[in-house]
Amino acid sequence: MMTMTSRRAVAALALAAFLGAASVVAKSTPDALPEIAAGALPKEGQKTLTLIAQGGPFPYQRDGVAFGNRERRLPAQARGYYHEYTVPTPGARTRGARRIICGGDVRSVAECYYSNDHYQTFRRIRP
Repeated sequence: MMTMTSRRAVAALALAAFLGAASVVAKSTPDALPEIAAGALPKEGQKTLTLIAQGGPFPYQRDGVAFGNRERRLPAQARGYYHEYTVPTPGARTRGARRIICGGDVRSVAECYYSNDHYQTFRRIRP
């Protein structure tokens, strides 16, 4: 039979374990995003990276606009730091769901992320 002190100790340990697990989850996203090699991107993504580095021209009017990172799935930065670019989807009649988001200078591909599901998940692009 558990005493009141034992119950409190168990409850405190459970709370500490829960809070510890929550902090691990928070630390693992978005700072430790999974990665993808640039060469492993679909060929359309590789072409989009080349266009970014060249400064365009881009096939879509919205390419290069500021990406707000409202869902905070990318590392926190000042507004206007990230820019988004379309990765064409073969057969799609619209821009599709694939995007590359790059941070910093608009011609820099040093910090770019790939999403194939319209910003639900991201992978950092390795050169």
